[in-house]
Amino acid sequence: MHQGRRPPSILKVVIFCGGLGTRLREETEFRPKPMVPIGERPILWHIMKTYAHHGHTDFILCLGYKGEVIKEYFRNYQWNTNDITLRLGPQPDIRYHNQHAEEDWSVTLIDTGQRTMTGGRLKRVLPFIEADTFLLTYGDGLIASDINRSIAFHRQQGKLVTITAVHPAGRFGDLEVRGTTVTAFKEKSEVQSAWINGGFFVMNKAIDRYLTGDDCVLEQEPLNRLAAEGQIAAYLHAGFWQCMDTYREQQLLSNLWNSGQAPWKVWTSI
Repeated sequence: MHQGRRPPSILKVVIFCGGLGTRLREETEFRPKPMVPIGERPILWHIMKTYAHHGHTDFILCLGYKGEVIKEYFRNYQWNTNDITLRLGPQPDIRYHNQHAEEDWSVTLIDTGQRTMTGGRLKRVLPFIEADTFLLTYGDGLIASDINRSIAFHRQQGKLVTITAVHPAGRFGDLEVRGTTVTAFKEKSEVQSAWINGGFFVMNKAIDRYLTGDDCVLEQEPLNRLAAEGQIAAYLHAGFWQCMDTYREQQLLSNLWNSGQAPWKVWTSI
């Protein structure tokens, strides 16, 4: 049973997992960015747990760079998360002793190409989506937002795309200036005032006609064209959101998790 509010309908969740993660090279030289750990689990697991908490447990992972690492992780998931009894001999048998909250997950792993751009990756997996509406996100960001509220908002707005808009954490100190004199200095603001794309989408399959080939970058021509046509709604989320672009941000998220203060952990079981 899911701990979250029962969803109006269970939607497929597409997650981009194929990028190089060059700004996190300390970790991504040996594994894809979604497999970089937050605590003892990859950030991909945290993202999937967030969706599963809200009832959405049918995942499509768009693989690319080092996709075999993600395949191996899920192929051995039962083996690595359970106590096991092995029967050896000519009729070997494996018995798993534990249950875990991920037993109802469905994970489809699609090789979408080593150099394919985000729009191209999405276009490649659309045939695996039957319903008109689906969810989309990146494998490197965490949020404490009600996914089902964003779905209800999307359906109310009647547009092709809903973007969860967030306030990013402030990265630089703020200066208050009067004339040419600094009157106040804040080492670092908690959040910036501008809204940005938080990377958590609700989309209609009609997005397909805005996507071209493997070189298509979703965040460029397709979304710009949709915005010009008035087909993007913004679901405003003022709460916690954090991407993981750098080693410093990976450490920030790990420290939150290890201290038991992770705002995105809305589920109760590990």
